Amino acid sequence: MVGRAAQHESPVSGALLEASGVGKFFGSRLVLRDVSVQARAGEALLVVGGNGAGKTTLLKIMAGLCRPSAGAVDLRVAPEACAYLGHATFLYPRLSAGANLAFWGRMYGLSPSREDIAAVLARVGLAHVEGESAGTFSRGMAQRLNLARVFLIGPKLVFLDEPGTGLDPASQDLLRREILNLKASGAAVVWVSHHLASDLPLAERVLHIKDTRVAYCGDAAGFDAGGLTC
Repeated sequence: MVGRAAQHESPVSGALLEASGVGKFFGSRLVLRDVSVQARAGEALLVVGGNGAGKTTLLKIMAGLCRPSAGAVDLRVAPEACAYLGHATFLYPRLSAGANLAFWGRMYGLSPSREDIAAVLARVGLAHVEGESAGTFSRGMAQRLNLARVFLIGPKLVFLDEPGTGLDPASQDLLRREILNLKASGAAVVWVSHHLASDLPLAERVLHIKDTRVAYCGDAAGFDAGGLTC
């Protein structure tokens, strides 16, 4: 079977997503081969590997943004309970921070109140710029607003593609604190990272992709990063 399997609700604990035998070609170029992994409630899965290893491609396949050439992804939560945060912030530069969140809330079928929006902006340290255009924000502020978008929907499954890229130290600290909060809420976090030293201690499991294949998939405590360069 190729593609995404039927979606169904899962228990509170356990795997919220399971990828089985996932492979991907871009033209004649093989990017991923026979990748199988789970995203579990209350855990962070750290996806690591060298540049061009296929980490982002795998994340997009798991998030339903890219079709696999082989294998399947079984999503066990509703699509609207998933959130994706990548290099692009998906913000509308002419809209204010508050208006961006109101728009994204409606896209997810929600009707966030002014209080709801103010609360998530305060959570990411942006309460003071609620009325300012997102196009005037620095990279760190834009990524914080993108985080607020994720928090607004209360996701059960979160995909993070190098979310710390370009962030100042304070924003990186905020990001890591909130990843802990997401796990504490029971969400599953699938996290592509280039900062192993600081991010590995926050993960329960690691998926290491090398030469298109799974080189390691298991407990974070048992992963030897060795000379891995991301």
